[in-house]
Amino acid sequence: MPQPMTADFPFYSGRADPADDAQAPADIDASFRPAAFIDGPRLLADIDASQRPAASVNGPRLLADIDASQRPAAPVDGPRLLADIDASLRPVAFVDGPRLLADIGATHARFALQTAPGQFDAVRVLLCEDFDGLLPLLNAYLAGHPSLNLKHAALAVANPVSGDEAKLTNRDWPFSTDAVRRALGLHTLLVVNDFTALAMALPALGKDDLMQVGGGSPDAQAVIGLLGPGTGLGVSGVIPTLDGFVTLGSEGGHASFAPADEREFAILQMAWETWPHVSTERLVSGPGIEIIYRALARRNGVPARTLDAGAIVAAALDDGEALCLETLECFAAMLGGAAANLAVTLGALGGIYIGGGIVPRLGEWFRDSPFRARFEQKGRFSNYLAAIPTYVITTPNPAFHGVATILAEHLRGRGGANTLMERISQLHDGLSPAEQRVARLVLEQPRLVLGEPIAGIARAAEVSQPTVIRFCRSLGFLGLADFKLKFAGSLTGAVPVRHSQVRTSDSTHDLSAKVIDNTVSAILAFRDQLDVHALDAAIDLVSRARRVEFYALGNARVVALDGQHKFFRFRIPTAVYGDAHLLTLAAGLLAPGDVVIAVSNSGKLPELLEAVDAARAAGAAVIAITGRHSPLAGKASVVLAVDHAEGSTRFLSMISRILQLLLIDILAVGISLAVKDGELVAERGEGARPMISHLDG
Repeated sequence: MPQPMTADFPFYSGRADPADDAQAPADIDASFRPAAFIDGPRLLADIDASQRPAASVNGPRLLADIDASQRPAAPVDGPRLLADIDASLRPVAFVDGPRLLADIGATHARFALQTAPGQFDAVRVLLCEDFDGLLPLLNAYLAGHPSLNLKHAALAVANPVSGDEAKLTNRDWPFSTDAVRRALGLHTLLVVNDFTALAMALPALGKDDLMQVGGGSPDAQAVIGLLGPGTGLGVSGVIPTLDGFVTLGSEGGHASFAPADEREFAILQMAWETWPHVSTERLVSGPGIEIIYRALARRNGVPARTLDAGAIVAAALDDGEALCLETLECFAAMLGGAAANLAVTLGALGGIYIGGGIVPRLGEWFRDSPFRARFEQKGRFSNYLAAIPTYVITTPNPAFHGVATILAEHLRGRGGANTLMERISQLHDGLSPAEQRVARLVLEQPRLVLGEPIAGIARAAEVSQPTVIRFCRSLGFLGLADFKLKFAGSLTGAVPVRHSQVRTSDSTHDLSAKVIDNTVSAILAFRDQLDVHALDAAIDLVSRARRVEFYALGNARVVALDGQHKFFRFRIPTAVYGDAHLLTLAAGLLAPGDVVIAVSNSGKLPELLEAVDAARAAGAAVIAITGRHSPLAGKASVVLAVDHAEGSTRFLSMISRILQLLLIDILAVGISLAVKDGELVAERGEGARPMISHLDG
């Protein structure tokens, strides 16, 4: 199972030989030194630590002046740290600034700024009841950091997460992930289930982060179960794979509660008085402790005070109050039963971990509670469960580690398994010697590999071109183009926003990959820069227009014709003018209620600008699809900006044309929604109803 990196240093992967111990202090034996870099040596020796040069922005790579007789034993997977690296250099801060992390439950919201791998600063806890929605909660935390240039954030929420729209299970806070992202001006916002985030943190936890309850030993290659009572009952799991692990999204806390004895049946009967279906979460949770307390008071014939869960716990542990102690014992036994059910359901031989906001606060009392006895009380499967260890997570804010890992994986293009870089490292020894040279080149110079054609890669790795293809196929890819596309995503979390120049030596595979990569990269950047308010205004203008005319010259006419083809089917009278001599004449015939959509890459053509002036003078509205700082944009009623620089005076417009066509599609879908909602059907007739593939019918 992978562990979150604690530094951004490039790790060496060579293996040490015990015979190296006989070498002179500054002479690092060649057998200890990793395989040589493909682009030449980088290692220097006998540099006095006091004269060591400033650290590289990528973290230190140069390690020297090591006494071989005092060298520590090499790790089994090869040496990772070969010198005294000043702790002030570790971990290296993220180059794109801090990342916002949050663990938002029904009661408390915990925030932190991750400034580097494993480094969580500005930790703060807010009460959810003080806010009326997710966005005000986030703004309250960020108000304390007004100068923060935030680009990426990840939120763990107590709710199943699927799609853009979400709502917390135990709090009425509906929200749109994308709307929150835009409101905060973020490039990336991830929203994940809180126990999925906690599950992602489990493989990184050490002995100091846990308290084992009972016996048993974990199977390192087996499934791990996780549950934790708080305001609700979270349930998740970690499933090992060949090259890492994946987390299990689960709502197992809502499984039906089953009593194990007469006392628990009495508690269930009281719960039935309120709910026809009683889930485990109703009782094995903070609110459940209060129900257990009242039910036991009635069963025992004693008066019950008005106590919340925290007061019940305090009265039990601090004052030894009998009814409160019995309540906690009953709660712990119920939790043991739920944990046992999870263990046998998942086959969780890797152990069961207990998180949440209640059990870690019970401390040593929980170690001797009825939890473990109930966990093992499973009839024919008692021996099976006795071998499974159970742990309480005691480290503070463990979900931060998990949600940080999920965000890092997303930004690197991971989906719950290892990055492609890590996979190549793991498979390195199983490759042929020639393929290993390609692997080293990929690991050491990934950007070079992405930008070079197959001939350049083969030359840099000192192998043949067929070897490069064999390397790609050894990893399960169809060829170099397929490998590059996936590899780019692995490095950046998406196809990188970069331009790869097509070269005359490129094969058809290479040029195809570069053209697609460039286009997709531009689309992703365009998506993050969309002005939604301008789109809303444009959709409203077009959907209510008496007439729509497209004005476009040259290559932009393709976009205008596409718009006419789509809008005409909404029964909107639509025309296209692409003749410079007719533009102004046509504009003079317009009237209020008409709309002109002017399309231009440069936004500088005099004939187009003159026609737009005439249209505005006639009372028509003008929507400009052009650069936001162009002269055309300055004359328009609404600007739908396309700022992709493509040098249209010298080159054919390619990517910018795709972006302009995307805007036409967005407008068409937006108009379709207006028609589908019935706003325009009465005006334009039933034939105006759309047939758009993006809609659900």
